[in-house]
Amino acid sequence: MIVFYFTSTGNSLAVAKRIGGDLISIPQVIDGSDTHYKDEAIGVIFPVYSGAPPRMVRQFLDKAIFEADYLFAIGTYGNMPGACMYNLQKGAEKRGYRFDYLNSLLMVDNFLPVFEMDAQIAKLPEKKTEEMTARIVADIQNREHKGAKASLPVRAVTAMFAGMKTDKNAQGYIVNDQCTKCGICAKVCPAKNIDVTDRVNFSGHCEGCLACVHLCPQNAIHLKNEKSDKRWLHSEVSLHEIIAANNRYRD
Repeated sequence: MIVFYFTSTGNSLAVAKRIGGDLISIPQVIDGSDTHYKDEAIGVIFPVYSGAPPRMVRQFLDKAIFEADYLFAIGTYGNMPGACMYNLQKGAEKRGYRFDYLNSLLMVDNFLPVFEMDAQIAKLPEKKTEEMTARIVADIQNREHKGAKASLPVRAVTAMFAGMKTDKNAQGYIVNDQCTKCGICAKVCPAKNIDVTDRVNFSGHCEGCLACVHLCPQNAIHLKNEKSDKRWLHSEVSLHEIIAANNRYRD
């Protein structure tokens, strides 16, 4: 089984690890020329941003060719998934295939302009993330089938958010004098949007994942409108794993 994933603070990677198989980070293959993947089962796991997969995940799905007896996709989200999984299936159909199993998983939301992290962490028991994760893992192991539905109002709201751009997100980042120029922010950025010289430099193709903000060891990167300076890294994922997944620079 092959499981492709996109992660910033570990939520989707934690789910991928629970499912198992050959785990492949989408940022590490997005620029590759070999887009044909064959296995008995293939899955895609990603966070839901404004009712849709991250831009890089959409780009990957646009060019990937899957050959498998069983295809599945999981969208992790912190507030509402919208019509993400429904639209994902529609997109797959246009490319000539269908996902056999689609599901979304409520987890901690790390979007700091809207959510305060301590409050999000306190809500974890009521989100029943562990219970739902176990159910999804069992479903996939048993090769269950599950479609995705979305009402017209949900589709309409999701479409409203679809036009939101992420390429200017980095303009809202503030780097304070706690920065030691360690370069971790560049290594955890899946978009290769950051380089560090005598300062931290942001380019114009930000994914809006906030990995640089949450994973800075000195908590030196902030948003102008963040709800708190509390940061999040999934307890089952290490900083080293995020770097291995997202670092697209070659020494």
